[in-house]
Amino acid sequence: MKKISLLIIVSLLGLTPVFSQTEAEELAKKLANPIASLISMPFQNNTDYGIGEFRGSRNTLNIQPVIPIGLNENWNLITRVVLPVITQNNITSEGAKQSGLGDAVVSAFFSPTNSEKLTWGAGPAILVPTATNDAFATDQFGLGPTAVALKQFNGFTVGGLINQIWGLSGAEDKPDINQMFLQPFFAYNWASGAGIGANMEWTQNWTTSNSTIWLNPTVSGVTSLGKQKIQLVVGPRFNLAAPSGAKADMGWRAVLVFLFPK
Repeated sequence: MKKISLLIIVSLLGLTPVFSQTEAEELAKKLANPIASLISMPFQNNTDYGIGEFRGSRNTLNIQPVIPIGLNENWNLITRVVLPVITQNNITSEGAKQSGLGDAVVSAFFSPTNSEKLTWGAGPAILVPTATNDAFATDQFGLGPTAVALKQFNGFTVGGLINQIWGLSGAEDKPDINQMFLQPFFAYNWASGAGIGANMEWTQNWTTSNSTIWLNPTVSGVTSLGKQKIQLVVGPRFNLAAPSGAKADMGWRAVLVFLFPK
């Protein structure tokens, strides 16, 4: 596994796009910006090992379509969906397996079209109870604010995303949702479209006073499959904090992004 992952990383850094360098550089810059005016369909796969008392594993495929909408000459609306498809083994008990959809988070960012010094967007985040397995379900709708801000300069992207969601209604046997998600991120992209980066994903459950923190360093590259432009991303995951009995030893992230530039 380590040899295969190292080979993928080296290949991505040396990936040569089959379109112009200028286009590759511009696509990489937009991909580093969560609220860029770029239609994309990311499939982000996270596989984590050594979780909890029973040394379990979990695979989470996040389906994350991004659709920007031009409202007028001054404002864009960028919609983002995160729909997780989860399979886990030996998490709740030895030999136990659960799989299904998790709850979806739908975000909408209102962002000015002309933001020379600082790119930013803000709007609502909605938790939709789409889970098909009780192990992943909150059984309630949630609503709250979300915002993102970033700065891009000389190939660098530095910024952060945050949302806070409160439960609106749900089952009496489930705790009320009061949860924050914070994601600072960093990336550097070369003119070829190859890049390195990292983000931290901190989920804070205020109801239970539990924190879950992941550090995700990655390498990336842009290329084409025929006429379809894509980005490939891969890297390890490090679980820095988790509720008691739920911490993982480590994991891996691999992302395939289908790009639809205008």
